[in-house]
Amino acid sequence: MVIHYKCTNCGADMSFDADSGHLSCPSCGHEENIETFPEENIERKFDEGEAKEYHCENCGAVILTEAETTATHCSFCGAAVVLSDRLTGDLAPAKVIPFTITKDEAVAAFRKWTRGGRLTPRGFMSGDRIKKMTGMYVPFWLYDIEGEAHIKAIGTRVHTYQRGDTIYTETDFYDVSREIDLSYLKVPADASEKMDDELMDKLEPYDYGDMKDFRMPYLAGYLAEKYDYDDEQLFSRVESKIVPYIDSYISTTISGYASVNYTNKQIDARKKKVYYTLFPVWMVYYDFENKEHTFAMNGQTGKVVGKPPISKGKVALWFTGIAASSFAVMKAISFAVGGVLW
Repeated sequence: MVIHYKCTNCGADMSFDADSGHLSCPSCGHEENIETFPEENIERKFDEGEAKEYHCENCGAVILTEAETTATHCSFCGAAVVLSDRLTGDLAPAKVIPFTITKDEAVAAFRKWTRGGRLTPRGFMSGDRIKKMTGMYVPFWLYDIEGEAHIKAIGTRVHTYQRGDTIYTETDFYDVSREIDLSYLKVPADASEKMDDELMDKLEPYDYGDMKDFRMPYLAGYLAEKYDYDDEQLFSRVESKIVPYIDSYISTTISGYASVNYTNKQIDARKKKVYYTLFPVWMVYYDFENKEHTFAMNGQTGKVVGKPPISKGKVALWFTGIAASSFAVMKAISFAVGGVLW
């Protein structure tokens, strides 16, 4: 099923506007509240065999999509299209964090980010080679986790004292035991096979205070995909994600020892609740020296992640500068102590 949200003022197709948080008409500028959008202005069209082929209700063009796509644009008339049958039942998201950064704001933020690279080539820093910037909702699972950690360790305390000319060192050994209740809320993991996991992880954190109950109009005007991996398949990755935080907390509960040697560390984590959620991401495709570089921007906070190219010339100058500074410091120290440094 293809859905169009028709403007109540002029009949054109409306899209979600990140600035206002409403549906906005690009033709006449009219805005509508998502919560109260009139049902009679939502156009739906069903087709047989809708696995990958749809028809735009606006111009009649055929819309070909991948099976994972849930929102897109008509390539012919540009209308925003939401494929609602891919967002129902088990495929229906529970939550969504809407875009708060518009495309113009995203372009400006990315250009500012490129200028901050000390070791990037000068041509890259201009920020004027954006090939394409695509706003898309990426599927995530958010996990509420509970569990326990069972810890056994040997702690040592060292005492040194002197009697006469002899220095004695005594080491006391202690059995250390900890039973810790674990509770973590809304730990994220991206569920799209296409998206780079490391890139998505670096986009965090998102502000969950802006999270909304899912409604289809939020997707209008953006690309969106359904999940490739269910919550069971991703749980092991989430477990490995929280282990460093658990280890850090455990270490805060064991203090006052010269050394700590863990003899047993058992972590039992369980899913308490899972939320299928869509996160806003601007994907930036940037041309530089006949090569496309891919970056991602948090569509809520503006945080940019990715690996910019490195200028070999700037790296060489940087190391030369460090070497020159080090030599100057050593020479000054040498003169201060009355020596000579050649």
